[in-house]
Amino acid sequence: MKLDLKPLAQQPGGVLPFALQADLSGVEWNGTRPFEQPVRVEGQVCNRAGALELTARLDTVLSLVCDRCAKPFRREKAVEYVTLLAFELANGESDDIVLLNQNGELELDDLMREVFLLEMDTKNLCSEDCKGLCPGCGADLNVEPCRCKKEIDPRWAKLAQLLEPEETDQ
Repeated sequence: MKLDLKPLAQQPGGVLPFALQADLSGVEWNGTRPFEQPVRVEGQVCNRAGALELTARLDTVLSLVCDRCAKPFRREKAVEYVTLLAFELANGESDDIVLLNQNGELELDDLMREVFLLEMDTKNLCSEDCKGLCPGCGADLNVEPCRCKKEIDPRWAKLAQLLEPEETDQ
């Protein structure tokens, strides 16, 4: 979706609302495809005293896999985005300002895709208190206790034998 912002630049106080759905179903993230639903985008571009300001809210439901226990889960993800738009930059580059193309248009799909992907979490947990999997036996510690036999340090093995109950001959 392209937004033609030349007319808005001539209207101080003008507002151009927009809404779209970004299909990110083909995007692979950490070995999975979390985007089963499109990302909904709603926002507007406002002319504030000659400066074009874009505000947007992006949201969807992600299908993720917990990084600790490997269980699949779903989570809502919402991103708020605000930036300035410019037809040209006087002093080169700026990370805070999005540059419009030569025709005064903004390729909204590409920008919103980039914004959402940059806000994706690098670690996904099904819950903050997820205990994960035991590295020894693989038990899900959220559901059951560890099944590993505790290994005794060989330096303490003789002392551990003292703690074992004595077998009596009968």
